[in-house]
Amino acid sequence: MDLANRVKTLTPSSTLAITAKAKELKEQGYDVIGLGAGEPDFNTPSYIIDAAEKAMRDGLTKYTPSGGIPALKEAIAGKFKNDNQLSYKSEEIIVTTGAKHALYTLFQVLLNPGDEVIVPAPYWVSYPEQIKLAGGNPVVAKTMEDNQFKLTAEQLESAITVKTKAVIINSPSNPTGMMYNEAELAALGEVCLKHNITIVSDEIYEKLIYTNDEHISIAQLSDTLKAQTIVINGVSKSHAMTGWRIGYAAGNEKIIKAMTNLASHSTSNPTSIAQFAALAAYKANNDATNEMKQAFKKRLDTLYNLLIAIPGITCIKPKGAFYLFPNVQQAVKMNGFTNVDEWVTAILEEEKVALVPGSGFGAAENVRLSYATSIGLLTEAAKRIDRFVRSRKNI
Repeated sequence: MDLANRVKTLTPSSTLAITAKAKELKEQGYDVIGLGAGEPDFNTPSYIIDAAEKAMRDGLTKYTPSGGIPALKEAIAGKFKNDNQLSYKSEEIIVTTGAKHALYTLFQVLLNPGDEVIVPAPYWVSYPEQIKLAGGNPVVAKTMEDNQFKLTAEQLESAITVKTKAVIINSPSNPTGMMYNEAELAALGEVCLKHNITIVSDEIYEKLIYTNDEHISIAQLSDTLKAQTIVINGVSKSHAMTGWRIGYAAGNEKIIKAMTNLASHSTSNPTSIAQFAALAAYKANNDATNEMKQAFKKRLDTLYNLLIAIPGITCIKPKGAFYLFPNVQQAVKMNGFTNVDEWVTAILEEEKVALVPGSGFGAAENVRLSYATSIGLLTEAAKRIDRFVRSRKNI
């Protein structure tokens, strides 16, 4: 039985693949340190778990509206107003089964066959695949490391064609942890308005920033940019709720309605219990988020200092998210490998440290390391990588 053409070109998620391989080795009894997972290692705060239990005991286990329960949409609107100075009506918000599903559904309703979406590289692994599944063509715009991996207005302008429908902006970024400032966003926004391009603003890491830089949504800059932008967010990273699968999109009412109609024929609705848990997350203060953020800041500082001391590895210190994205090309050459993927595989097999090769993110000279684990494990992982590099230094 043959498969549909739309799935034949899909590339498996490199992050999930490396996590699965690490898990397999662990189950075989090996002491594996996994730095591939894109999720906090903290448990969901207890007040959120309590709210979910109460929802179950209160019988709130039935179907909900496809676009999310009204109370949660109101809470999300309140979050936008308080955090981003943005006003959205409930009709301009859809609650989805994770932010990934919000992106998937958006591309399905936005793209026609042949439409192009500009994807700055390095990029999150699912952007190009979701665009292809919607019949669109991802147009990769390679950013420069000396510009902190950020797309410039000039690069955006040069990538635009008559087929360009949208551009993705991810700030803070997965995998680089870099952030756009107001001037950079304004310059990109000017180009998008000039060419009538939809802006997909993925802001899922907005709460995880470790510098004095302020998160700015491009939708905040003007009413015209707000009208041109679909904001993607969720509770997965901010509240350690990755498995609860609650994300959302906000923007143009026509697009949100189309997304809601599509969701009604795919997922029916996000899990009812998870929605009430997310409602509790947004009703409470940010103490749990701040505690997690402080821990990530310490881990970032620790791992970064250890990593840049390893021969052949250079790294720009990220401002947000919970990843380091070092350039390891010199270490790879020094160790006698032809590419980063081979080097990463050897480290996993010999030192039992799981890294994600940058090839899956459109950056073949880099690797992604998640510091969403304990300082003890991060220190040990850096020690093993250092030992691997130095032991093969003269090969």
